[in-house]
Amino acid sequence: MPKEVKKQRKYDADDILVLEGLEPVRKRPGMYIGSTGADGLHHLLVEIFDNSRDEAMNGACDEIEVALLPDGVVRVTDNGAGIPVSIHKKTKVSALETVMTTLHAGGKFEGEGYNIAGGLHGVGASVVNALSEWTRVWVYRDGGQYFQEYARGVRKALVKKIASSNLHGTVVMFKPDAQVFSELVYDWERVVNHLRGQAYLVKKLRIRTIDARNLDQKIFENSTLYLTELDLIAPSQTFYFEGGLQSFVRFHTQNEKPIHKSVFYVEKESNGVNVEVAFQYIDDITPREVSYTNNTITPEGGTHLTGFRTALTRELNSYGKKNNFIKENDDSLTGDDVREGIVAVISVKLKNPQFEGQTKAKLGNVEVRGAVETVFSEALAQYLEENPDEAKLILGKVLLALEARKAAKAAKDSVLRKGALEGMTLPGKLADCQTRKAEDAELFIVEGDSAGGSSKQGRDRQTQAILPLKGKILNVEKTRLDKILAFKEIKSLIIALGTSIGDTLAIDKLRYHKIIIATDADVDGAHIRTLLLTLFYRYLQPIIAGGYLYIAQPPLYKLKQGKMLHYAYSDDERDKVVKQLGGSGLLESGGEEKEEGEGETETVTKKGKISIQRYKGLGEMNPEELWETTMDPEKRVLRQVTVNEASAADHIFTTLMGDEVEPRKIFIQTHAKLATLDI
Repeated sequence: MPKEVKKQRKYDADDILVLEGLEPVRKRPGMYIGSTGADGLHHLLVEIFDNSRDEAMNGACDEIEVALLPDGVVRVTDNGAGIPVSIHKKTKVSALETVMTTLHAGGKFEGEGYNIAGGLHGVGASVVNALSEWTRVWVYRDGGQYFQEYARGVRKALVKKIASSNLHGTVVMFKPDAQVFSELVYDWERVVNHLRGQAYLVKKLRIRTIDARNLDQKIFENSTLYLTELDLIAPSQTFYFEGGLQSFVRFHTQNEKPIHKSVFYVEKESNGVNVEVAFQYIDDITPREVSYTNNTITPEGGTHLTGFRTALTRELNSYGKKNNFIKENDDSLTGDDVREGIVAVISVKLKNPQFEGQTKAKLGNVEVRGAVETVFSEALAQYLEENPDEAKLILGKVLLALEARKAAKAAKDSVLRKGALEGMTLPGKLADCQTRKAEDAELFIVEGDSAGGSSKQGRDRQTQAILPLKGKILNVEKTRLDKILAFKEIKSLIIALGTSIGDTLAIDKLRYHKIIIATDADVDGAHIRTLLLTLFYRYLQPIIAGGYLYIAQPPLYKLKQGKMLHYAYSDDERDKVVKQLGGSGLLESGGEEKEEGEGETETVTKKGKISIQRYKGLGEMNPEELWETTMDPEKRVLRQVTVNEASAADHIFTTLMGDEVEPRKIFIQTHAKLATLDI
């Protein structure tokens, strides 16, 4: 029975909040765009671009332009049919206003407007509108140019015809709302990478992107449909590919050693699903699979990726056994074996895709798996039969992966068994923390015994553990797991983490919820940090995905004037401190400067002498300094390691850490002028 209470909480019909129009979006933006950080900000651009791309997928558009403008403003233009501007029968306002201000309204739900579309939820344009300080739309169609403007999702006036025009298309300009987003800065490389991928996926679609953030915004607010004239005064890139996914695969393998020469490719429809697959094996151990549904990337895969993997494993096993590559009593190839070193793109197009969430991370249509399996299986079987030399090279690659898997399993079992036999004894150099609550525990990975000694003395023993690593760890980019686990320093790290590694990694067994890489602020420290990041990215990626990996930011300088002590984390901050202490900047102090020794400078100002020490390593700091600047949770600065664009991250790791010298040389030559050298 209900318990008797002294005072009932007021709860009646008036307490039920009914959100109208686009209010739900502004109330809970994360439900619609995932976050209000950088990912959500870029999602706005993608949503508007997707509407133009859907025009191209249905044959109504062959040119799209995306311009990044000052103050976070974005302008997306296409030469499609133009959003209808006539009065909508149900809403009694123009179709344009309906699309821009009503959730789940659009031309993609029914009717003949769209056969294929990525933005099927019908919330893209309206969500962008709701989360923007202002949005302006110009529509060219039916012999006229029409305009409407909105403020945080609310129209400012009715749709108005402002000129006559024989053009057709749509221009959408919007400024993300600073009340919603933590910052309004778009990542140029991230935008370019996304648009390049879309150009591969839609054959013969020209996509231009312009970085016009340093120009006067007024020049963008006229009736010009395209901004091509800006190519001469602003950075821009244009993408156009006729090869489709084959070109996409070649782009991702351009700096690699292919195992076989030809790129496998098939495009065919099955049960109403258009299936397009391309792949090539390279001399690598990491699989790179990218999947799309109606040209929308599905980072978590789904039924199309499952169908591809199932068919690939089955057909290679079948061909291997049929042609005596795999003996009767041999182990069969697993999914991990056949995926090692593959670069594959799987793209499906269908009328009614079912995604998990508005961000479309995973495809759920059951029928798509069968369609992909059927189309890909038949094409792959034919390819292997018709290209026996290529087939032999592929089978050799995947069988080598099978043998390596056995060796890696034996190595992992040895590590785990050793730990179990020793009662999970932790590495000898590890100074563990006292707490056993992973959410409270931190692991500092430091460089060498000197930094290890200072950090062990300066730490909070209750929550902070210290693991010093001797020298530079193995570059794991092109190394198999059995050799990785034979490397003493990596083995110590894996045992300390408690998760195992690779496909047996158990993130729930992670012993520390903050893993902090703390290396010296010099070239060697940067190299060690890069080697560690490569290890985490290739073999411990769930730790990155879970938000558990960080990079410490120790100070570069200690400035002392009398009893006053300051720390600076950059050259700019150093100069500001010098100015505050009476100088006009370190390099232009107007006073006498003299060298006091390695890494130290003395500057004389009107307010007194300033001693400036340049730290080269954590070992130079005494325990108190290290705690105060780098380890104290109340004062320290940490950078969380995230991976926003997996394919771009994969490409850069391969370029910088792989065994091919030429791509790395080209990268260094291209970006040399952007580097800040500490000599």
